[in-house]
Amino acid sequence: HNTGHTSSTIWQRHCTTQVVHVMFTPLCCAVVKILGVGEDQEVAVIGTLYKDMKLKPSILDEYAKDPGLKQALGGTNLCSPNDSLVLEDEGARMTLRSECPELQADSIVTGAVIAVRGRAEPGGDFVVTHILWPGLPPQLEGPVQQEDSYVALVSGLQLADGKADLMKVELLVDFLTGNLGAAPVQQQLAAKVVQLVVAGGSLGQLEVLAAANPYSRQQTTCMEPVRDMDLIMTELSAALPVDIMPGPDDPANVSLPQQPLHQCLFPGAAPYSSFRRVTNPHQFELGGVLLLGTSGQNVDDMAKYTKGCSRLDLLASCLSWRHLCPTAPDTLTCYPFSGDDPFVLEQCPHIMFAGNQPEFNTKLLQGGYIR
Repeated sequence: HNTGHTSSTIWQRHCTTQVVHVMFTPLCCAVVKILGVGEDQEVAVIGTLYKDMKLKPSILDEYAKDPGLKQALGGTNLCSPNDSLVLEDEGARMTLRSECPELQADSIVTGAVIAVRGRAEPGGDFVVTHILWPGLPPQLEGPVQQEDSYVALVSGLQLADGKADLMKVELLVDFLTGNLGAAPVQQQLAAKVVQLVVAGGSLGQLEVLAAANPYSRQQTTCMEPVRDMDLIMTELSAALPVDIMPGPDDPANVSLPQQPLHQCLFPGAAPYSSFRRVTNPHQFELGGVLLLGTSGQNVDDMAKYTKGCSRLDLLASCLSWRHLCPTAPDTLTCYPFSGDDPFVLEQCPHIMFAGNQPEFNTKLLQGGYIR
């Protein structure tokens, strides 16, 4: 919907399930809907991208009962040379043929909102010559820190996995509680950790527990990872504030946003006021710094449908597209919201993170809207 004709025009447009604010500079051409695009006429169109993929699995595969098939699909890249991009709005859709290196099928996922400029060919394809992403959302000015303070981000403990390394977990607990390292420098560093965020993957899959006889000793044995997690969270909560998020394999609802892990899993840690069971995604403010993160499902899903992009670049693209989970609900399960999309980024966080990734990495983004 066009809300004005100034040197910098803002459109608030509802495209399929997403709402985005797009800052658009003058194009010296008409901004039309897809149904209004004529042949050999330079126009600009705003819509949602759809990636047509030949190898994209059927939605029925998501309900496959074979865990081996589900695991195989989760680690497969589904890109092919025959992938193409389609732009759609409320009334129609059209195939795009891009001349811009920033708009290629290998680096784009379904769900991103974009403004394109170009001409429609007689064959029906729209040749794109210029593009404009929504860009980084506005960001509030961060506080001036008088001294260093840190937030510890942890994910993928996988205590229910038989391959879990409990020694590393104990070293983590000892460090955060100040019981590791005799050097004053190490203890001072641990003292500056003001918050711990467990970004999913704390337990992992519990199929063995679900299949066990509730009146047998097998269930008692299968409950050991749950008790271990509670003991760990109890010890950590006694030392510093702890936020625990559900992950892709944790005992929580699958669709995003995931609700907090149930209180019955933490009989020891739940009484602590410093222990919080939070949702996934999770946004919180700490000392004037806004943090936003997920347990990694959004990045994992985007990685399956892109090629040649690092996971860090995909996470950064979520900021440029102003959407935390662009592939939902197409390939990433989410709750069917009928009103506003809660994953649209109205405000830029100071720190954005994704857990349960293959390796650790960081990146600094700067944009015109960030102060």
